[in-house]
Amino acid sequence: MHKRGFILQNFKRAIKASLYPLYERRLVHSLDFTQTPHHVGVILDGNRRWAKANPDEVGITSSARGHRAGASKIVEFLGWCEEAQVHVVTLWLLSTENLNRPESELLPLLGIIGETVDALAATKRWRIKPVGALELLPPTLQKSLAMAATDSAAYEGVEVNVAIGYGGRREIVDAVKQYLSHESAAGHSIDNAAENLSVDEIGNFLYTAGQPDPDLVIRTSGEQRLSGFLLWQSAHSEFYFCEAYWPDFRRVDFLRALRAYALRHRRFGS
Repeated sequence: MHKRGFILQNFKRAIKASLYPLYERRLVHSLDFTQTPHHVGVILDGNRRWAKANPDEVGITSSARGHRAGASKIVEFLGWCEEAQVHVVTLWLLSTENLNRPESELLPLLGIIGETVDALAATKRWRIKPVGALELLPPTLQKSLAMAATDSAAYEGVEVNVAIGYGGRREIVDAVKQYLSHESAAGHSIDNAAENLSVDEIGNFLYTAGQPDPDLVIRTSGEQRLSGFLLWQSAHSEFYFCEAYWPDFRRVDFLRALRAYALRHRRFGS
């Protein structure tokens, strides 16, 4: 019975795999890519759980293995965004809270992130913009991120925000601090600064200043919360939560997210 069940399970998987290309084509034909989001934010969640659920041939389930699997998905995902005419993508790779993880996990993760950003810049397809409290990162990683941003600045295509050491509350605090420093440098008093403070002024000092707010925010792994991701910018965003762990996220899942977005009537708070 066990062998029969195994064969039947594999048969079902084979049938699904053969039908997915047809399903993808139907989804693509049903979408109007002129109506797809200009800015997509993604919470790349589930790498560690993926590693536990998918041990390698010798049973290794390390978090680093999951993070590498997640990193390898990013180039593929950005290609899907290009096809869908998305202009800006924000990828949340590391939160400020993640920086408190044990060194045995954090150091390999930082290494993988550095390699990933270098690989994205090396494609010469996308403009890389590191966002977050970058001063909290190791100097070598800071230098690598700055170089990737400089080297890719002239590339055309999707602008890719790599959110590293990022926290939504930290971003707002940093924006207010920069605003006050700017006002002080201009010779304005604290009273004048307070009087001039506005939503637009805060926006001018966010990590994503000059970019459109995200139209769509996707989170993988089944968790249904933002955890502070683009806390200010996502006030009017549409949210899409996917059960798949990030390394298992497929093009068909992305197309479903675009379809769900297209079917929603955006009221922008009205």
